[in-house]
Amino acid sequence: MKKMTTSRLGLRLIKDFEGLRLAAYKCPAGVWTIGYGHTKGVRQGMVIDHARADDFLVEDIAPIERHLNGLCINFRQEQFDALVSWIFNHGAGNFLSSTLFKKIGNDAPDEEIAAEIIRWTKAGGVPLAGLMRRRIEEANMFVGYDLYYFDDKTKSIKKK
Repeated sequence: MKKMTTSRLGLRLIKDFEGLRLAAYKCPAGVWTIGYGHTKGVRQGMVIDHARADDFLVEDIAPIERHLNGLCINFRQEQFDALVSWIFNHGAGNFLSSTLFKKIGNDAPDEEIAAEIIRWTKAGGVPLAGLMRRRIEEANMFVGYDLYYFDDKTKSIKKK
């Protein structure tokens, strides 16, 4: 089985939702962060350029890619990209203990897996519109079509 890497489209998804900060800052958890959410070796006063931020992102997603490749599942590129984005945002520990992971391992239908992707929209127990939008993009990318949308009126995820 061919080893996959995150495509430009997958990287763009992560970058768009993570945002770019070229100067070190403390995230809400109090951890020094830079680039697109990079934390390893970051210290106060650190400044980087766009190229280094891209390098950090590639370094940060490499273990996620290795893990997904180790599952020996024939993902389509869009599915792989969607899962890399999800894991980058929520962490490998949450992925491994999730129903999402179980459904992938049990070869559930794509729409069931997408339904698990969109469940993860809270931070500190509070649903966040930004996380809802990210989950919609990941779920739609996973299935390969627009299955979900964000309803601005109700501030919720709706199925098409």
